[in-house]
Amino acid sequence: MSTVTKGISMLIMSVLILGLLVMIVLGFMLGFSHPLPWILIAVLIVIPIIHDKLIATRFVTWQDSYSVGIDSIDTDHKKLLGLINQLQSAAHYKTDDQMIEDILNQLIDYTQYHFTREEGLMKECDYPDFDAHKQQHEDMIKQVTKYVDEYRVDKTRTIEDVAVYLKTWLVNHINGTDQKYTPYMKGKVQ
Repeated sequence: MSTVTKGISMLIMSVLILGLLVMIVLGFMLGFSHPLPWILIAVLIVIPIIHDKLIATRFVTWQDSYSVGIDSIDTDHKKLLGLINQLQSAAHYKTDDQMIEDILNQLIDYTQYHFTREEGLMKECDYPDFDAHKQQHEDMIKQVTKYVDEYRVDKTRTIEDVAVYLKTWLVNHINGTDQKYTPYMKGKVQ
């Protein structure tokens, strides 16, 4: 979501809340026993709850189904998800550019570290689909590099695109491709 879109969204939310408050005050002019102001109060209470739930869907939490059964790899995946969530928070709450750069650098560095470790373990265990798996890693690095370069050239471009791509890619990769090497590596490495 771009800065302009976020601004418009917040303006609409503010106008909605202000309108509800005015309608509640006017509704009480009908009398305290009239149901309209009470219904409007309930709607006013529900708005932040719905908003919080929508915001929470932007973040990803570790689920046991993501586990590949190899502690070191699962730990790496948890760390990557945490960094992606930090990036998502920085994008959503409009932190300064330096914080976003720091998170991006940590994320890129840790992703490269993780891929190197994972690929080393796959080679060590003679994983037969190593080349295709490594190619997925390389393709992902190219895409992220493209997103990050675009962001660094034009700060108005949303970093949230990067966070969404990373979150989607990592979860799909863990649940798909990474699960395929588990039988070859589980029990051989930890």
